[in-house]
Amino acid sequence: MIRILVSVDPIDLADEMALIEGQDAGAVASFCGLVRADDGVDILELDHYPGATEAALDRIAREAAERWSLQAATIVHRVGPMRPGERIVLVLAAAPHRRDALDACAYLIDRLKTDAPFWKRETRGSEARWVEARESDTAAAERWAP
Repeated sequence: MIRILVSVDPIDLADEMALIEGQDAGAVASFCGLVRADDGVDILELDHYPGATEAALDRIAREAAERWSLQAATIVHRVGPMRPGERIVLVLAAAPHRRDALDACAYLIDRLKTDAPFWKRETRGSEARWVEARESDTAAAERWAP
């Protein structure tokens, strides 16, 4: 089972875990990203390219499922305005054994940061600016190259 969701709605960890735990896996690894208040960020707004974003996330999840023989993978990503402390992304990977689940989870978050079309804008007080991609995200994704 591959589940991809891009939504303005808050992420419900319990609901998402219940869905993936029903896949009869031996291990589920998770990553939950939160909006940070770096340098006084009041609002982080994410925009995406509908259809293309979901397709990119689905492709990344299918690649992970083949590489680690996953039983299930979930990527839930928020868009729209969010405040510090809110959940922005949830990645879950279910596999027969913990190493596959952990590696696949790391792969999913590293790859989605560079391979899915999202745009970030940070607002601090009355000033807003678009955020450039980080070199560290590119380096993290490149470590998974075949």
